[in-house]
Parts: sequence; C-alpha cells; structure tokens
Amino acid sequence: MSSGLAKGVPVVHVSPEEVYQVITNAASQDPAKVKTSSERLKQLLDMTGAFDALSEISVQQAVPLPVRQQAIIQLKNNLTNHWRSRKILPDQRERIKSRCLSLVNEQDDLICECNEIITAKIARYEYPQQWPNVLPDLVNVVNSNISARYSGTPSNFLQLRRALELLNAILKEGSAQRMLTGVRTMSKIVEQLHPILHSHYSTVAASLSSLSPTSVSSLNTAEDLLLAHLVYKCLAKVLQLRTLSELRINIVIALLPNDRLIEPNPRQCVTTLYRHVYLIGKFFRRLQQLDAARFVTMPLCSDLVHYYWSKVVQATDSPADFIGDSPLSVFPVRFLVQGMVIFKESIAQWAPVRKDGSYKEQVLPRAFVEEAVKLLVTRFIPLNPADLEGWMADPEEWVNVEESENDHWEYELRPCGERVLMTLASQCGVYVQPLLETTWKEIRGLPASDLTTILQKEALYCAIGRCAIRMKDSIPFEEWLQTNLAPEARDTNPSYPIIKRRIAWLIGKWISSECSSPNNPMVWEVLVHLLRDRGPGTDAVVRLTAAVAIRECIDTLQFDLNVFLPYLQPVVTELLRIMAEADTLESKRRIANCLGLVIERAELHIVPLMSAIATSLPQLWVAAEEDWLLKASLLETLSKLCDSTKEHSAPLCALVVPMVRDSFTPSAKAQLDEDALNLWQTALRQTNTIDAVSGQPGLIELLPLAIDLLSNNLDLLGKIVAILESYFLLDATRILQLGALDVFKGFVHGLKHALSFNQKHMMQALDLLVQFTPPTLYADAIHQSGLLRYIVQAFIDDQAPAVVLTEFVYFLARLAIADKQIFLQLVSATAAAMNLMETQVWEPILNQWWTRFDNMSEPRSRKLVAMGIANLVSTGRPEVLDRLATEICNLWLDVFGEIKEAREKADEDPSSLTLYWDKPAEQLFVDFEGSLEFDRRKAAYENDPVRTTQLVTYVAARLHEAEMACGGPTALQSQWLAKADPTVLKQIQDALAGR
Repeated sequence: MSSGLAKGVPVVHVSPEEVYQVITNAASQDPAKVKTSSERLKQLLDMTGAFDALSEISVQQAVPLPVRQQAIIQLKNNLTNHWRSRKILPDQRERIKSRCLSLVNEQDDLICECNEIITAKIARYEYPQQWPNVLPDLVNVVNSNISARYSGTPSNFLQLRRALELLNAILKEGSAQRMLTGVRTMSKIVEQLHPILHSHYSTVAASLSSLSPTSVSSLNTAEDLLLAHLVYKCLAKVLQLRTLSELRINIVIALLPNDRLIEPNPRQCVTTLYRHVYLIGKFFRRLQQLDAARFVTMPLCSDLVHYYWSKVVQATDSPADFIGDSPLSVFPVRFLVQGMVIFKESIAQWAPVRKDGSYKEQVLPRAFVEEAVKLLVTRFIPLNPADLEGWMADPEEWVNVEESENDHWEYELRPCGERVLMTLASQCGVYVQPLLETTWKEIRGLPASDLTTILQKEALYCAIGRCAIRMKDSIPFEEWLQTNLAPEARDTNPSYPIIKRRIAWLIGKWISSECSSPNNPMVWEVLVHLLRDRGPGTDAVVRLTAAVAIRECIDTLQFDLNVFLPYLQPVVTELLRIMAEADTLESKRRIANCLGLVIERAELHIVPLMSAIATSLPQLWVAAEEDWLLKASLLETLSKLCDSTKEHSAPLCALVVPMVRDSFTPSAKAQLDEDALNLWQTALRQTNTIDAVSGQPGLIELLPLAIDLLSNNLDLLGKIVAILESYFLLDATRILQLGALDVFKGFVHGLKHALSFNQKHMMQALDLLVQFTPPTLYADAIHQSGLLRYIVQAFIDDQAPAVVLTEFVYFLARLAIADKQIFLQLVSATAAAMNLMETQVWEPILNQWWTRFDNMSEPRSRKLVAMGIANLVSTGRPEVLDRLATEICNLWLDVFGEIKEAREKADEDPSSLTLYWDKPAEQLFVDFEGSLEFDRRKAAYENDPVRTTQLVTYVAARLHEAEMACGGPTALQSQWLAKADPTVLKQIQDALAGR
C-alpha cells in the first residue's frame, strides 16, 4: 500500500461536502438517489479523506440522525479493510480514534452499536502500540462513574453504559486473538482488568440484594440491572481468558437484560434480570466445558449445580403455565434447559463407580437418582400439548424437527431431558436400570386407552430406547416385540399413532444400538405394517418414522439380506409412495436416503424393482427445483441403483444422461457437480455399453461434457479423469473415432493447469488410451493438440516434478512400443513445430529416458521403458544408437537382473514372483471390485504387451532389426557397440543367449 506513494501514484483527495451530500442521498427515501449515491460512494471510498469525512459526519449532533446513522454504517462496513492503507488514511487515524471514544455520550443505540464494532476492530490492530490510551480512558470513565453512582454523588449513567459496551466489544474482539503477540497483549489486559471488574461487579450486584416486586419498577433498579449485566459480560470474558486453575468464583445468585432502552418498566426489568441470570449460567457452562472434573471441585460450584437442579424440580411442582418460552415466565425454558445441561455434565463426577470399578466417596444418593429419573420420565419426556398440536398441524415438519433432535437438545426441554436420562443411566446404571426395569414390567401389559396413559407409556418406551445399551440384558426385547409391541402396532385406537410412532422409533434405536438382531422376521413384519398401514389409528408421522427405523435396521453389521428379501418389494413400493406424497422437500430427502440404503443393501435383488424406482425419479427431480440437497439425494439414489443393478443398469442411462447434464447448468454445478460426477462414474463402471439403448440417451452423449470439464474444472479433475478412463476401457476406439483431437486438446489444456498428482493420473489415462487403440487413430491428434510439444518442452525445461516427468517417459515408451515409425514421425513433426532440429528434440527425450529410470520403482514400469527404448533402437536412429553402448545397455541389464532375481526367488517360493513382479489384479484394482469395470481393468492388465512379452526375446529381436537397419551385425558392432564396456557387452550377450 505504501509502494504506490513511493512510485508517485497520484493521491485523490475527497471533498467532505461531496461525501456529506452522497450520504444524505443514501439516507433519503428516494430510490433513485439511493442508487446513484451507492455507486458514487464506492468510488469515494477509494479516495483519501473519505473515512475521515464519514467519521466526522457520524459524531456531529447537528446533522440529521438518519444521515449520521448512514455515515457510521458505511464506516463500519468499510473502514477496517482499509485501515492500514497509507494512501487512503495517510494522517487521519488519530482523529478517527478520538471520535470513537467521544461517542460515549451518544444517545442513539444504532450509532453506538456500529461504533462498538469499529472501535473493537481498530483496538485489535493498534492497542497498545498505536492506541495506548483506549483502555485506560474507558476504564477511567467506568471507575469514576461507578464510584460516584454508588457513593451517592452525581454520575453519568449514559456515559457509564456506553463505556462498558465499548469495553465489552474490545474484550470480545481480543478474545479471538490467536497470534502470539495478540495472546500476550490479552494476558496483560486480563491481569489489569480482572480485579477492577470483579470489584465493580460486587458493588453493582450488592445494590440488587434488596430487589423486590416493588423496587423492580424504579428507574434506578432498571439501570442497576443493566449495569450489572454489562459489567458481568466484561468480567466473564476476562475470566474465560484466565486458566481454569486460577479461577476463584464468587457465585452471585442475582436475577436479570434488555440491552438498550432503560425505562422504569417492571416487564423490562424482569427481562433484563432473566438475561443476566442466563449470562451467568453461560459463563459457568463455559467453565464446565473447559474441565468438568475440576469445575465441580471449585468453591460453591457443587452448590450451584444443585441449585440449578432444584429449580428444575421446583418447576415440575408448579402449574404447567409457569414454564414458558419467554423471559417473563416464572420458569423460562432456556433457563431450565441451561440448568439441566449443567447438571447433566456434572453427573459423571458423582457417579457411584469409577471406570476402574472402584467406588467413590462423594456420590449422588440412590433416592436422588431415582427421583430424578421419575421426574424426567413423567414430566419432561412425555409429549406435551404443544407437541401434539404441532404434530396435528404439520406432521411432516414435526418429524423433521424430531429427527434433527441432535442439533437442538441443548435448547429444548424434552430432548434435553432425554439426554439427562441417558447420562444418568450411563453413570448411575446400578440405580437407573432396576428402576426402569420395574416400571417396564408394571406398564408393559396395561391397556392404554386414554390419552394420559398413552402419553406415559410412550415416554417409558422413549426412556427404554434411549437407555437401550443399559437395558438390553434386563428386557427380553424379542419376546416383548412379539407379545406386546406387535399387537400395539396393529391397534386401531385413534390416539395410538403416538404409541405406534414410538414403537417404530424404539425398534430402530434398539437394533441400531446392536441390542437386538435385525434378522428377526417380526421386526420387519411390524415395521412394514407401520410403513404401509393407511387405516384408522395411524398417520403420516408413523409412516415417516417407520421409514427412518427401516434405514437404521438395515444399516447394521448384523443385517442379513435373505431375511429381509420377502419384505423388499413392499418396502420399496411404500417408500416411493411416501416420497411422492410428502409435501416438504426435507421429508422427500429423508425418504430418498432411506431408499438409497435399501437399494444398496439389496444388490442385484433390486433389479425387478428397478423400473418402478426409475419411473419415480424424474418427477421428483423436477419438483425439487433448487433444493440442492434433495437433488443430491436423488443423484445418490440413482447412483446406488446403477451400482446394485450392474449389467442390468443400461436402461438407467436414460435418466443418468439428463440428470448429469442438468447438474452442470450454471445455477446447479456449484451445488451438484461432485454428486453428478459420482453418478456418472458409477454408471460407466457398471455398464457394458456407452451407446443408446432402445432409442434412449446413451452415455456417449456425455463425452463432450467430460472433455469440457477436463479443461475447465480443476477442482474435480481427478474424478473427471477417472470418468474418461472408464470411457476408454469401454470403447476407446469409438471415443477416438468420434473426436480424437478434442480428447487430446482437453488433456493438454488440463495438463497445463493441473497439480502434479492430477498430471500423473492424466498421463496414466492416456497410456491406457494408447494401449487400447491403433496408432492411426491418435497419431495426428497427438501432434495437432501439441501434446508431444508440451512433453518435449517440459523435458527441456526440466522444472516439472520428477513424478510427472517420469509419467511422460512412460507415455513415450508406450507410443514407441505401439508403432516406432509413427513415433519417429511425431518427433520429426514436433521438431518442425518448435523450430528445432530433430537432434534437439531427441536429446531431451533420451536424457529424461535415462535420468528418470532411477525414479521408477515398479518393475513393470521399468520393463515398459526397456521395451520402448528397444523398439527405438530397432529404428537405427543415430541419436538412439549413440547411447546404446552406455545408457541403454545398462538400463537393459538392470531390468534383466530384476527378472533374474525374481525367478530365482520364485524357485524357492513360487508366490514371490507374483508378489514382486506380477501383482494380481485383485491387489491393483481394489477400488473397482464388484463392478463390471474391474473385469475390464483386469483384462487390460493381463493382456498388456508389457506383461505378456518376454523381455529378453523382445530385446534380441529389436537388436536384430537394428543390425538390419545399420547394414548388418558388423556395422552395428563397429559403429555403435565398439565403445561399450566389454563386461557390460558380454553380460548383454549372455542374457540374450539365455546364459
């Protein structure tokens, strides 16, 4: 930023009058003025003095309030990004910082909120070096006003409030520091502020000790409550920055905030009181998260935990309307949940038995635990009237909320109560398990006809499901399922959807926890009945929950497909029906995920149902519109269908092609590209043809898209190259016949921009293409695309990673083996295109051929380059023969030696040759097992000339051809082999003669 000034870049100073006019227009109600001012403001903000002018406007009391607000909003949104710019803020920072502190007397809340953000950001950059007075000045304002206020002398409440708000903002911003310098600065701040804030909070909190229903209406009380809240916010941040071992907490059970407006209003004061109490709880919860074991040993913390639980108990003994989701309720829900969470996280410290089996001295009494369990099961876990109203009003949304319970259990009573019960069962199982077992025995056989009994039974079923691991040895689940749950699942009582939904949920939880086997036909009888029952006593919630339970039962290690097969057809049929009927896209997505798992586990048994599934997908795809999560689920479902149906999947290409295309439209590709590529890849791997079937689109129609992505989607290049490999394995000849030049151009473009591991993968794909197709199909394309020019230039520069240069050598070796004459023609054409002599092209090729040989770890790859260079030797090219006596002979000897060593080991251990030299396809292509592509890759590997050709015989034949090209053996010997090391030459001759 300073370099621009040094180089004489002109500095444009802004006109303060113009800034004022632009901000005035931006604050107006005229849309035309607002639009014009917005465009001009963007230009002004890049000029010197713009931010100084905005800051000046924001503090001028004579300026209309909307204009001041607009000025400081623009300052907040843009200043920090330019704060270090010497061009835009050459000498104006001090004035801006001074104005920030001057706003401690500001009346408008919006201006102060923006100023808090600005001040905190600047302080993070500048304190203490460039702005050493920011904290001392604010602390002085706080100290003087609190001292005056609580000693009976006049004080400025507004100034005190604003100073505390600024101090809190600075501490909040500073607590996010991660760099060492920032951490050290915050450590010093903590040391300075901790005693000050602790003293102030004690002073302010003492004024609340006489809080009563009569005093809550006074202005002083309202102000004191807000001050207590603001001081505590600062104190909590300071304390959290100290190490836990240093904390010594005086717990103040005081009550309280609204943030801004202060009025002598009882409702406002109670709201402030509630928020302050909740803030205190948040601080204690944070300490508990840092170290729960040490938390309960700190002074008064055990009392705090018991205090919170006592409020929970008190709430359950009070009228139901005392509990509400409002700060004005006697027992606000958030307060109760916070208390339950703090209690839950402390239970482990008071469990009767340690992990090593020894008993603790300080434990929760048995009677206390049993009462807690009873309270949870009877008061918090049962569905309440609001739950039932939500169920009836919008069943699908109700299920969606229930299924996302893991996301909100710390905010709602019922899910939190379930987690507390689970923790009690885990930590105090010796007390909880007998109690739940006894209760289960008492209630299992009782008829439940009235709503109260139904709700209580449902809560017990929930408790047993949540504690399944603890209860599995006490409850004979299969007998219970047969005797009680199955009949209840068929009951037509109009209130029984409550029980039926919980039965489905219970089965899913019990089996997914591996507490019972999914291979019990009664499990599937009950779940399938709940899934498809449309008679009295059931509803959509039951069916949706049954679908989720089916997924949980299938997704287990013990799942036996043979047991499930009789139920496959009705399950798939009903899932498709429910998915079509669902109103919310989230429900459709959940069912689609369930269907996908059923398809995956069914494997080839899904083939008879393939058509029914495929028929339903287009309508769902269109209806999803821009719900990308649902579309991703549908892509995954179709992918699993292709994967399971294998060679029968060809008709599915009629869906694959349009859905993949649709996924790469401008609006969709950022959301769906990866899922679409997965589907595309699966479809290719599990088919035997890329052509159209019965007049429907074929996968060949997506080839142009693949080539385009190869050039333009570097983020997913690995997947795209794998897709092209699949095309090559299916019908490489057809691919080149349709557009060889486009294919090679795409690869060249991709190679120029890809990372090294993607470049390696791309060259391996081209190696595969050359192996499968005749040279006449690709020779011209290699030249016209510039591929060989790119490789030769990389060899000349010698800057690419060794792994990439090595792959280039492999590719050239494959070309040489395929057709040596075409190789020579390509080298000649490349030399002409690069304005080089042919020897200048041969030299880097041969240099890299020898240099990269040491980078080749796989014997098969070393054999490949040995065969390639042998075929080039047979051409009689002087550039090649010139290296025959040295580099090439040494290269051959190395590979001959490896083969000899492998054979000698094979005589001792027949498996060693396979392990060392000729790995089985099952080891090489593990990721492809179970797909049709595995067979294609295996065939390509087993029929590769590099694998099937005897190297010694091959080299001998190529040397004989070289002799003919040179005019006979004598000519080859005298011209090219005379300078060879006699020992090396003899070793070569012995190897070729079989000695």
